[in-house]
Amino acid sequence: MVLFDDDYHMYVLQDRASAEAWWEMPEEYACGFDALARPLRMTGEPHQVTLELSGDEPAEADLRRLVTDHYQRFLHGQAPPRASDLSEFVAGLPVEGS
Repeated sequence: MVLFDDDYHMYVLQDRASAEAWWEMPEEYACGFDALARPLRMTGEPHQVTLELSGDEPAEADLRRLVTDHYQRFLHGQAPPRASDLSEFVAGLPVEGS
């Protein structure tokens, strides 16, 4: 899961269950994607969020653009993964807590 908060800071979490357990405030969520770049929406109450697909079509270009923006804004001097393959691109992102 690749999630972005309301400041568009990126969080990469292993799976839906860990993302739902980790994320606290649904109003701080801006957008997110699963490993196939399908968009996610978040619903629920504080400390009890749920992530679900908001569409079946991948939004790979949006995911890559947001990741690049995150690196430019928050990770000065570092570059996002350059893999053309989506799975390699996502696998190259820094996982939260690692």
